[in-house]
Amino acid sequence: MINQLHGIVDAQTLAEAIVDTIHEPFIVLDARFRVLAASRSFYETFEVDPEHTIGSLLYGLGDGQWDIPALRVLMETIIPEKTAMDGFEVDHDFPGVGRRIMLLNARKVLYETSPDATILLAFTDITARRAIEMEKEELLEKAEDLLRKNRVLLQEMQHRVANSLQIIASILMLKARLVTSDETRHHLEDAHQRVMSVAAVQSHLHALGGVDQIEVGPYLTQLCASLAASMIGDDQPIALKVIADHGMIGSDKAVSIGLIVTELVINAVKYAFPTNKAGALVHVTYESQGPDWKLIVSDNGVGKSANDAAETPGGLGTIIVKALVQQLDARMDVVSAATGVSVSITRATIETRMPQAA
Repeated sequence: MINQLHGIVDAQTLAEAIVDTIHEPFIVLDARFRVLAASRSFYETFEVDPEHTIGSLLYGLGDGQWDIPALRVLMETIIPEKTAMDGFEVDHDFPGVGRRIMLLNARKVLYETSPDATILLAFTDITARRAIEMEKEELLEKAEDLLRKNRVLLQEMQHRVANSLQIIASILMLKARLVTSDETRHHLEDAHQRVMSVAAVQSHLHALGGVDQIEVGPYLTQLCASLAASMIGDDQPIALKVIADHGMIGSDKAVSIGLIVTELVINAVKYAFPTNKAGALVHVTYESQGPDWKLIVSDNGVGKSANDAAETPGGLGTIIVKALVQQLDARMDVVSAATGVSVSITRATIETRMPQAA
């Protein structure tokens, strides 16, 4: 190919034709930065004409519109030291054209038979690209600002909910102390306990940062630790253990699961062990498989008879749990024997992999 080019008589005509076919603005300079040739797109982009371009100093083109400090740095400092430079960005307001952001690629061509050098300078207009990038950055900043505001509002709402629940619980306990009827006192204390259960669930979700997806294992572990600290005394030591896989669940479903666990654990702690029992255990297990999951709360207490006596089928706790199970589109199964009670909440059907309470 090189030999063929050497054989062409009018090499300058070929070079000018090549330059003229380049779509991007392109100019050829001599060693003193005077224009030897320019592409048609250069004339059209910067609104200059060949008569005032060819032979002119680069910095004098278009009444000095190319006398740009950044361009001088490229041409007079970088190019003499290097034979090539890529991606040199110039941001300038060109008269008659407007603000343009250009990427400059330069090549210095050295010749074996001549001490002169030629500089090839190509321009890529990235003004539109930078505008899109800036627009994306602005949209991203607005989205992040909106998320920050939403988090602040969510935290404020969570604080208000927590305060409201505490006020309700305090009123219920105050009323329970004032009434003379044992039955009314029992109902008020029961209502107080359930309000505190909702508060506990809300508190643990708040501690997790209000994220959309929650890892069930740590969530249930913290919740059950709180229940054990508030309900299990030294006079009747009951072990409360949680085994859960690494399943994730939406925060809305986590509320329902937390309330179900709270109700079932409270019921087991209160009624499964009417007398002290060595090795008393309440076991909470959770396993998941894709969109399906299974929650089991079991105990090794006295079994069905005592539980039935304490919480009738139509009791408030049972009604709450059934409503939450239905809300989760799940199924509840209760197995009771002399060795204890096991309540399973299943979303679809999966094989149990975790050990049950003895």
